[in-house]
Amino acid sequence: MASMATLFAQTTFPSRSLSQTFNTHLAPSSKVSVFAKRREWRHVGVRVSNTLIEPDGGKLVELVVREAERESKKGEALSLPRIKLSRIDLEWVHVLSEGWATPLHGFMREAEFLQTLHFNSLRLADGSLVNMSVPIVLAIDDAQKHLIGDSKRVALFDSKGDPVAILNDIEIYKHPKEERIARTWGTTAPGLPYVEQTITNAGNWLIGGDLEVIGPIKYNDGLDHFRLSPAELRAEFTRRNADAVFAFQLRNPVHNGHALLMTDTRKRLLEMGYKNPVLLLHPLGGYTKADDVPLDWRMKQHEKVLEDGVLDPETTVVSIFPSPMHYAGPTEVQWHAKARINAGANFYIVGRDPAGMSHPVEKRDLYDADHGKKVLSMAPGLERLNILPFRVAAYDKTRGKMAFFDPSRPQDFLFISGTKMRTLARNKESPPDGFMCPGGWKVLVEYYDSLVPSSNGKVPEAVPA
Repeated sequence: MASMATLFAQTTFPSRSLSQTFNTHLAPSSKVSVFAKRREWRHVGVRVSNTLIEPDGGKLVELVVREAERESKKGEALSLPRIKLSRIDLEWVHVLSEGWATPLHGFMREAEFLQTLHFNSLRLADGSLVNMSVPIVLAIDDAQKHLIGDSKRVALFDSKGDPVAILNDIEIYKHPKEERIARTWGTTAPGLPYVEQTITNAGNWLIGGDLEVIGPIKYNDGLDHFRLSPAELRAEFTRRNADAVFAFQLRNPVHNGHALLMTDTRKRLLEMGYKNPVLLLHPLGGYTKADDVPLDWRMKQHEKVLEDGVLDPETTVVSIFPSPMHYAGPTEVQWHAKARINAGANFYIVGRDPAGMSHPVEKRDLYDADHGKKVLSMAPGLERLNILPFRVAAYDKTRGKMAFFDPSRPQDFLFISGTKMRTLARNKESPPDGFMCPGGWKVLVEYYDSLVPSSNGKVPEAVPA
């Protein structure tokens, strides 16, 4: 395990795929076919640089106070009005504290909240725009508002009663729940997981201000060593002399189609002129809905993928992205991409229906499957980021392994959806050889075996997610 922890600390990963062009913000007029011959890649108008991309606003925001100040800050916190944080609130404190949401210095005040809702961006003092597509806010109820009174500072406590942070120069304003939901998700249909978890029963007020976080956020779940901050990731990329970083987000187990995509992307970046592109395999580690595979099991599965040599630890950095998941499609995928800029990534792989889910009421996808990659290629504040839509990978029955889909012989390919994969694992049925490494599949089967099966010993087909 120790050796694998080292591999992980040195070690992205997407969703599904479908697109035939790479759109680059650095050369907006340049669209190069993903299926183009290798020599054509050398003409892509992407600037090859040996330095990491700058964070939004030019400087990474880090909000954890110095170690020498922590005891005194705890004492201050005990004298202030208190707000108890939920688990998801704490995850947002984590996100803010490490600078994933740079240039934010704390929970949003009303002006930032409205810009996010209406423009998916924030305007900086110099007039420039940075992307910000999801509200990062803290809700309070009437009783808490009354308790705060005229105080300009409040303390944030976790569920165990320990002080986590101080929120300074606070601003309290109305929480327009319906507007927030409609503009973030494009619907107010009942059953949206994040909405039900964090908004429906939340308070009618939002409180914003500048954060002083008393210490690094830790979960003590055996996975904290995987939670590298943007500053730590940048240091690791610099140590490896990376001249390009391409990020791949996932919230599902890694199969060989994902690995094919990641290794192929690196090969193509080398053909473009980069000398040492490094992959950031970046599973989402905050709140996810109930039918997603839990983080600890996903990390066990990823560990086996590395042990089996499916990914190269020399050119891969595996880390956990601490953000909660909204399942807000094209709106949320902008947040996922923006946060990776702050960690040093200048390429972002986007798949089919990123951050999407099934409609909570109707039997259809909530979002158009192609809108995520289209929105990313046009999004304000993401002009510096190169968006890489990825190719469709499927199981090639003639070759007995995952391969890029060839439309000239569709009968030779088998598409194994995430839903189908989960159902096979639940029922202890094996996928075709070459779909996933044996060790990784065994972990997935073990996870579903740990759940309570139905009365007939089979788990019914899951609703697509």
